[in-house]
Amino acid sequence: MKLLTGTTSTQTTPSVFVVDEGRATLLSDGAGDLSGIIAQVAAGQSLPQPAANAPVYDVADITPALPVARPGKTVCLGLNFAEHAREGGYDVPDYPAMFLRAATSLIAAEAPMVLPLASHTFDYETELMVIIGKGGRHIAEADALGHVFGYTTFNDGSVREYQRKTHQWTAGKNFDGTGAIGPIVVTPEDLPPGAHGLRISTRLNGATLQDSNTSDMIFTVARTIAIVSEVMTLEPGDMIAFGTPPGVGHARKPQVWMKDGDVVEVEIEGIGTCKNPIVAEVAGAKGVAAE
Repeated sequence: MKLLTGTTSTQTTPSVFVVDEGRATLLSDGAGDLSGIIAQVAAGQSLPQPAANAPVYDVADITPALPVARPGKTVCLGLNFAEHAREGGYDVPDYPAMFLRAATSLIAAEAPMVLPLASHTFDYETELMVIIGKGGRHIAEADALGHVFGYTTFNDGSVREYQRKTHQWTAGKNFDGTGAIGPIVVTPEDLPPGAHGLRISTRLNGATLQDSNTSDMIFTVARTIAIVSEVMTLEPGDMIAFGTPPGVGHARKPQVWMKDGDVVEVEIEGIGTCKNPIVAEVAGAKGVAAE
């Protein structure tokens, strides 16, 4: 099932829709996000189905919202593609590099990704993202895929100057409004196990700059869930991002940075495209709220 969280022109609170061939059928009116459905599935219930007389809209008429409005935690992997590790000057890891993203850094597809005042070194990173359904601790790798609610697309917008200021990447990965998610969440039965073998790419102003495959990930979805849950309890609605392939802007010669007015698209085969404009932060602004 393909799920879209968003609003129509007459709504202020996001609803959940089932997407099929460009049409969005209302599934849960005014739900806010996917949290209620995730909780149902985590409790062992089946995915709900739209009512027989449910309203149907064009997907283009839905303004996306975050699939999970305030995730308990968003765990991100770095250096999960060997060639990306090498292009950044790092050794290929034998244990995943992990960092967390704050909720204020996350925005929905189509919302502006914010080029911060602090630095022009704003880079794109296309990534697979998992939304946890059934939570747990010390999850066995063999059981891990049963804990996945769905898969979506993530642009891990990174401010490289700040990422490189310290050995920890927190600052460069947590500027307000820099991480774009969605819009489509695909439940596991509609994808290969662990979303393996899917093309993953980035286009900036129409030019393809990243083009790889999820089969090249060093740490698979199942292995990563097992590793993360060894450290922390995973809860329904938590999210894990799986790192980016080679081709990022900072490794290019000359370097490529996202600028005000650019449009970036990150796409994963079978899931969809997260498209966002780049908008410069306004001097004197008090902050950028997550969508």
